[in-house]
Amino acid sequence: MTQSRVGRVSAEESEAWEALVATARRTVADGLVVGTSGNVSVRVGDTVLVTPSGVPYDRLAPGDVTGVDLDGRQVLGALVPTSELPMHLAVYRTTDARAVVHTHAVHATAVSLLVPELPPVHYMAAALGGPVRVAPYAAYGTDALARGMLAALTDRTGCLLRNHGTITYGATLDQAYDRTAQLEWMCRLWLTAAAVPGHTPSLLTPAQLEEAAERLRGYGQRG
Repeated sequence: MTQSRVGRVSAEESEAWEALVATARRTVADGLVVGTSGNVSVRVGDTVLVTPSGVPYDRLAPGDVTGVDLDGRQVLGALVPTSELPMHLAVYRTTDARAVVHTHAVHATAVSLLVPELPPVHYMAAALGGPVRVAPYAAYGTDALARGMLAALTDRTGCLLRNHGTITYGATLDQAYDRTAQLEWMCRLWLTAAAVPGHTPSLLTPAQLEEAAERLRGYGQRG
């Protein structure tokens, strides 16, 4: 493995990097990003592994591990971290997130241009904490964008970024990715239904979303 700029890569970090690269490549394969747009991170202890800036995901190798501490100081690797590092670190500093996925998904970005909040067209909104808010536009990579994102994420695990894309977080890379995919699907659903002339999409009530949230808490396998 390539010698890092500051420290050596642990076995746990190496394994996490492999999973991060697989997730980043999945965002491309599933059409959620184009080229090097979007980024992925995962937290290992107090180190945040992140995709590097401007490097196509299919070129990332095991020796390209890129990591920073929670203050943004680079502690692993020689590649420059993603330009969206302020957003990722803001999530880790203020939530219990262990993984973050940011994309430029087409339908989600389209919705961010139209409304201040994704209308509750499906019960899976409850899996993100409720109706998904749209953070105000700010230039990419800025603290202003990170602040707006945090406000939109209050009591949520995902939000839209106006004229930009999506960001979600979770306890694992798989969970963060799944939330991104669900968000893009709900945005596509609303755009499809809202485009039918002479019809207005039926929306779920707060009570219906709360019922869905309660049922989702018991969803899946135990243990």
